[in-house]
Amino acid sequence: FHAPKSLGDENFIMACWHGELLMIPYAYMYYKKIPNVKLIISEHFDGNLIAKTLNKFGFSTIRGSSTRGGVKALLDGIKSLKNHLDIGITPDGPKGPRYEVHDGIVVMAQKTKKKIVLVSIKPTKYWQIPSWDKFVIPKPFGVLHYYISDTIDVSDVSLDKAKQIIKDGLTR
Repeated sequence: FHAPKSLGDENFIMACWHGELLMIPYAYMYYKKIPNVKLIISEHFDGNLIAKTLNKFGFSTIRGSSTRGGVKALLDGIKSLKNHLDIGITPDGPKGPRYEVHDGIVVMAQKTKKKIVLVSIKPTKYWQIPSWDKFVIPKPFGVLHYYISDTIDVSDVSLDKAKQIIKDGLTR
């Protein structure tokens, strides 16, 4: 782990690229031993599989994305943040384009004045799915490198500037 020792007591929004989302729960559990988070998951078929898996590990989900159910997901995310829950999101999901930040993460952060934590996960050995996000599945016996940022405050910057800050922070 390359991470701050603590993220403080405030709830936050944790983000990673869609292609790296498989190992995001482990990064979250580095800070919170008991899940206090809702992960935004698409309403698509693959989202159903992900949501069922995450629920088995004690993670709650909000269903919706930029392509289906986006307004509901955005409002549920804002409500959850105001109720002191953390939010997990893939800012380029569910259909890309890869490494392009959609507006939702910024809107949630700015409406609630919550900070964002960026997570990059780089395995030394992995399979890569030939999909739009080049989804990464770590192979056994490799090493997972987690890079977790300090909290980032985007409450007082423009939408475009905030999206660039997030993109730059995730693309290292």
